[in-house]
Amino acid sequence: MLHGLIHRIGLSPKLLLGYAGVLVFMMGEGLEQGWLSPYLIGKGLSIQESALLFSVYGFAAAIAAWFSGVLAEIFTARRVMLAGLLLFLFGSVCFLTFGLPSNNLAIMVPTYALRGLGYPLFAYGFLVWVAYEAPPERLGSAVGIFWFVYSGGLSVLGVLYSSIMLPYLGEIHTLWSALIFVVLGAVIALMLNRDDGAAQSGNREKASLGYVLKGITIAFENPKIGLGGIVRTINTSAAYGFVVFMPMYMMDMGFTRTHWLQMYAALWTVNIIFNLIFGVISDGLGWRNVVMWFGCVGCALTTLMFYYVPQFFGANYLLTVCAAGLFGACLAAFVPLSAIMPSLAPDNKGAAMSILNLGAGLSTFVGPAVVGLFIGSLGTVGVIWIFTGLYLFSGVLMKFVTLPKESATASEERGASLAKIS
Repeated sequence: MLHGLIHRIGLSPKLLLGYAGVLVFMMGEGLEQGWLSPYLIGKGLSIQESALLFSVYGFAAAIAAWFSGVLAEIFTARRVMLAGLLLFLFGSVCFLTFGLPSNNLAIMVPTYALRGLGYPLFAYGFLVWVAYEAPPERLGSAVGIFWFVYSGGLSVLGVLYSSIMLPYLGEIHTLWSALIFVVLGAVIALMLNRDDGAAQSGNREKASLGYVLKGITIAFENPKIGLGGIVRTINTSAAYGFVVFMPMYMMDMGFTRTHWLQMYAALWTVNIIFNLIFGVISDGLGWRNVVMWFGCVGCALTTLMFYYVPQFFGANYLLTVCAAGLFGACLAAFVPLSAIMPSLAPDNKGAAMSILNLGAGLSTFVGPAVVGLFIGSLGTVGVIWIFTGLYLFSGVLMKFVTLPKESATASEERGASLAKIS
């Protein structure tokens, strides 16, 4: 499927191995989603301690995501991806050998955080590679495929693998098996792919650690990039916030825990499909239009639907799953941000992508933080309306994230070409 799509939209076949490697790597990263926290709580940690562990992990991932772009500019994408692999392996071994058996938060937090530094360097390092390798007029399609394989490995295949293997391997051995996937993914993306394109992403004139500062200052030098980073932060904030309070809400409405897990799986399954769809159609409809209307406005409406469908229709499983799927589809409409950001800074694509990646990492904080700050005073409905307001606010911000004329023209020409072909 992906090979045919890559050939049809004119991307380099060399990217295929990279996409496949990211898919397999993210399976290893995502296999503990949905069960590690309850497992730790069952071993004696409090909910607050478990939340702290994952918060620090998310913070480490956000920092790595932030600097992945500029580090790829300095050291090349291939080397940054390799560094991500080594950090993930080292952190995993430390966490599973010393942190997890100790059940001591002082040991678990730093070892798990070390693991969190790894996957953003690998995955987002490859995203920089894509930004350089893909033709500008097809960049929306290229990043759509990236988010398809990223989410497919992280939120679908990894979780599916765990659901099958946990009864046979147990929690500890399942976590150890993650190393097989990350090594295999790295071999596919780096060792089998001898393309030197990744090595060309680094501009040797910029090859100094001082360029790392560009990953910070570019958001102020080019305010549109800063606004794009804020929009990316809002993008998945509700999705990360939902896992904190929506399971209890759904069970209060009459659903079971199994129902909730199926809703969550439906959300991300639809999301990965529409990552691909919106990536392709955005090249014709316009990147900013897709983000603003399908993403910002769409997520505002479907966030309300996800809450109010059970309110009005009770424990109607089919309708609620549909609402979850619609929310997942609208989340995918933010995919063109990965094409917009490097287009706003064609001479500093890595730095621009660092701001985008920082936004992706910060969303893991904003979502749970909103819930923690307001669930007690405003309740579930209040939190839902806050997320809705954030999405509408992001739509206003996107009005100011205008593309350079040449990028907008290329997108329009691509759409006209597709129309003629069809």
